[in-house]
Amino acid sequence: MRFLKTVIILSACITGFLINYASAEDNLVALSKQIMDSKCGLSVYPALEKTADKYFEDHKYNEYSDFINSLLKQIEACPVLNYNAALARFNQLKYLEESQGWDEYFAKGNDYRDQIVDNLSKAVGAVPVQDALGVRSRLLLWQFHRDQQDAFHEEALDGLIKGITEYAHSGQDADLIKEVADTISSYGEKGRSKEVYRLYVQKLTGGEVKLEDLKQVALSFYNEGNLDLAESLFDAYIEKSLDSSPKEKTIPELLEIATLFSYKDSGQKDPVYAEKIFAKAESTGGKEALGEEQIYLRAFNLEKSKDWRGAGDAYASLVERFSESKYVNRAIFKLGIIHTYILRDKERGTEYFVKLTEKNGAGPEGVSSLYQLGLLNQWQGESAKAKAYYNKLIEKAQDSFNETKSLTNLRLKEIEEGRSLDSNLAAFMDNALKEENAQFDMSRVSISASPYTANRDSEILVNSSALSGASGCMQVELQYLWSGDLGANLVQSAQANFNTSYRDPGTKVINLLVLVPSGTLDRALDFADIE
Repeated sequence: MRFLKTVIILSACITGFLINYASAEDNLVALSKQIMDSKCGLSVYPALEKTADKYFEDHKYNEYSDFINSLLKQIEACPVLNYNAALARFNQLKYLEESQGWDEYFAKGNDYRDQIVDNLSKAVGAVPVQDALGVRSRLLLWQFHRDQQDAFHEEALDGLIKGITEYAHSGQDADLIKEVADTISSYGEKGRSKEVYRLYVQKLTGGEVKLEDLKQVALSFYNEGNLDLAESLFDAYIEKSLDSSPKEKTIPELLEIATLFSYKDSGQKDPVYAEKIFAKAESTGGKEALGEEQIYLRAFNLEKSKDWRGAGDAYASLVERFSESKYVNRAIFKLGIIHTYILRDKERGTEYFVKLTEKNGAGPEGVSSLYQLGLLNQWQGESAKAKAYYNKLIEKAQDSFNETKSLTNLRLKEIEEGRSLDSNLAAFMDNALKEENAQFDMSRVSISASPYTANRDSEILVNSSALSGASGCMQVELQYLWSGDLGANLVQSAQANFNTSYRDPGTKVINLLVLVPSGTLDRALDFADIE
């Protein structure tokens, strides 16, 4: 249990309280006298904290509650005791859930909940909204309602935000502000936690603070995994840096921060925040502010946050400015896929595929572009053109790119036998390319791969998620139609996730179309880059 040191602690002692702690009874008698003599003075805080921590550590919640409640009978109005009584029952309910102590939980749980609400209501009503104890009481009250998922948790959260805001503006210590923000964040309330983190940042930066010190504090929270607070501190750092430093110094700092938060297969990341900082660097220094590595990283980051139009713009910028980049073939190929299957611009996408097939040294992306051109023609019923592209691919690949050649041979066999395009693949292409399917925008189905960048023959886990909407109490049956570069493992239509690996390098395109009993739900597409 943690208490802010500015909270005035009031307690007393009753003889016989420590049945299993007889050796501590003399200390509690002394503490009782100290409390009475001090008239609820702050000097009793360390001893009471130690006692409470001991009881909570050993899960002696009933004994502690008896102790507090006996004091409440003697002292009619005491918000600190009300808070402690609620805290004991709150922790007790948590413990009973964790330890599966269901007998007591179901027999006494409602009584405990009533005690929590009653005691916290008294505590909240007895102290000013900006008081530390008032903030703690509101925090615990919100946690209780949030855990219960009842109708009062939004109102309780509003009260908590009001209290901590007034507390922050009253010039008091910053530790409680961060504690409240951390707790709100731990419940997944990212938007509201950021409000409180901003208060904490304002407290930290309200006086004179060195830029480098502010940056180091931000980095420390980033390394701890507290990205909300790290971002708030970096925002303050960037604002101060832009005001006080020349662009020549600020732009590298911005790019360093953007890189820190950019997508990576492991480690801390926030692609949306990274793009915000990349955009700020560009607006500060112009397009030339980003070099080859930064543009590629920005494009990759946008790709992994599923901002496909933004990713396309960034890859196009890379191709335009750095035509000899080591990333250029990958960028051109991804532009072809993005325009064709995501932005529904087949003509523009085809231009990128053709560009790669006409380029010397296009590598695996050149071979994959031939496959895509053959596929588009086969889908359109242009079998002769499709066959020409497929045969050119086999000739160009020679003894390499066996996975792409295997797909090509399947397509050639379909043409030679007069059969239709593979049903999964055809369904995906119909959804992506036909105008009557324009309402499907890839917002209800998504794919993720882990890792996205892998070595050959390394295992990759491909996950999918689908938002099928409400269906009463019945779970909607989903059918998963996978196609594209699926690697070593065959995928059954019922699988939402699968493991695979790839023998050949290059950018792999993974397609998915999800069906529901009433028809199509949506499609998704993703890339895996094999080195």
